[in-house]
Amino acid sequence: MAQVINFAHRGAAGHCPENTMIAFRRALELGANGIETDVQMTKDGHLVLIHNETLQHTTGSPEWVKDVTLAELSSKEAGSWFHEDFRGEKIPTLEQLLELVKPLDTIINLELKNGLVRYPGLERKVIEMVRRFGLAERVIISSFNHYSLVECKQIAPEIRTGILYMEGLYEPWNYAKRIGADALHAFQYAVIPELVAAASEHGMPYHPFTINEQSEMKALIQAGVAGIITDYPDRLAELLTAEGG
Repeated sequence: MAQVINFAHRGAAGHCPENTMIAFRRALELGANGIETDVQMTKDGHLVLIHNETLQHTTGSPEWVKDVTLAELSSKEAGSWFHEDFRGEKIPTLEQLLELVKPLDTIINLELKNGLVRYPGLERKVIEMVRRFGLAERVIISSFNHYSLVECKQIAPEIRTGILYMEGLYEPWNYAKRIGADALHAFQYAVIPELVAAASEHGMPYHPFTINEQSEMKALIQAGVAGIITDYPDRLAELLTAEGG
């Protein structure tokens, strides 16, 4: 059985403030061999790693990511909302994460957050940076905006893409193939063992999100998923070690 990819969701988001460098480093310490994160763009065109389209959740500021410069973003504190121990953490750039993982063999899942805000040129900018670091083979680009994934494939056929979706998509492997995608990034309740088996027959791997209970992880591993996206990579690592997968 191929090794199941242990994707740390926004870094080790169960242990640290999401999408911060400390969360990414902690994920690697806890046994993750994959990191999932969210990419947006500042007013002056810099690629930054943050989930919400506004800064409210992580910094307490109502501003939108698209309306602030990198310098303004970098001046904000993004750790204490999670716990006082993390005061002083910043919202990182994509470049910082790629520098961290370049010497490793970590798989990186970059979710393009371009559903609510379109971010002109986001696809090309992300791809150019991934190529600059020589990480095309280790990156999967995902998005709920599937038009964006088609554009990514047109620009970079060599970089894998994964369709993000929430509900029961009919024969998702056929749909994914039609848009040139390489993986199914389904919400956990849209995944059942029969679908995993059928997708495997069509050469389409599942990387479901966000799975935090070991019982659910175990059921998905037994069903044959290729990867699991979790806030607790330590829980999944423990299970994979026990199962030898």
